[in-house]
Amino acid sequence: MADISLECVLMIAYAFMLGLIALMLDWAAGNAHRRSLGVSTSGFTYHPAHDRWSCPRVHHLFPVFSDSARGTVIYRAPASACNSCPSKAACTDSTRGREIEMTNLTEYGMKKFRRGVSLTLLVLASLILAVELCRAGGLYPRIILGIMLLLFGSVSLRRAEELMATQTTRSEN
Repeated sequence: MADISLECVLMIAYAFMLGLIALMLDWAAGNAHRRSLGVSTSGFTYHPAHDRWSCPRVHHLFPVFSDSARGTVIYRAPASACNSCPSKAACTDSTRGREIEMTNLTEYGMKKFRRGVSLTLLVLASLILAVELCRAGGLYPRIILGIMLLLFGSVSLRRAEELMATQTTRSEN
């Protein structure tokens, strides 16, 4: 360990912190996105087998509009059910019934953005490790740098594949 220079240790620490920030940023963005989706449908339950939502008062919201090009589906409860419901004031001000709009566009854009940022930080960390691997002298620093470079490279490749799969899935729809 004595032949590992301070520069090498600092570069390893910097690359490790970049990777940690990338993963934490990806996790936090994903968590915030899931929570924001849950706010607009709070109390409502989606039933994928029947492609409908049900409200807390057990009224059903059925699909009334679908645009596959934009990835949008609008679900609406019957106006008669909502207008006679005692919870209407807390649920909707519409006389046509409560609506829930689900769109893949926002989810797709957010996923692509946070994966792109995460991938950029991981590639930067990998680049730092690769440059330091070329500069480092001694066997132990090269082994440590090589292992970290393989680790960061594999995580970067996995993130790149996820990003490409998101783009491929979106272009197929």
